[in-house]
Amino acid sequence: MKIAVIDGMGGSIGQHIILELRKKLPEDVEIIALGSNAIATGNMMKARANRGATGENAVKVCINEADVIMGSLSIVIPNSMMGELTPAMATAVAMAPGRKILLPLTYPRLDILGTTDTPLPRLIEQAVEMVMEIYEKEAGKDV
Repeated sequence: MKIAVIDGMGGSIGQHIILELRKKLPEDVEIIALGSNAIATGNMMKARANRGATGENAVKVCINEADVIMGSLSIVIPNSMMGELTPAMATAVAMAPGRKILLPLTYPRLDILGTTDTPLPRLIEQAVEMVMEIYEKEAGKDV
């Protein structure tokens, strides 16, 4: 299984996601850190991603490898993350065949109805639980 984690800005959300994935999943699960900038990628690599790449072309090329794609909802919104997430990146993520697990964190001009005020650490735990279910179903393994 390959999991792509996408983040921008300082990469703290992506870093936290990867740390939680590493706690729960076996080492043979490959995690690809895709940052919209080098700082985000570097911080995600510190969390023990297997590989990392930065920028629009890296996202467009690597995203199709992933079985699961994780990040905030902003990764499918053009020009989000203060403009770091380009329209081409958002399109590539949205069109990628991998299953998307998105945290409902957005920029100020977008309201998502039906969401709760769940703290970020709990949202990440829930996202990792979803990945565990996918892994167990597809790999036929008990983790």
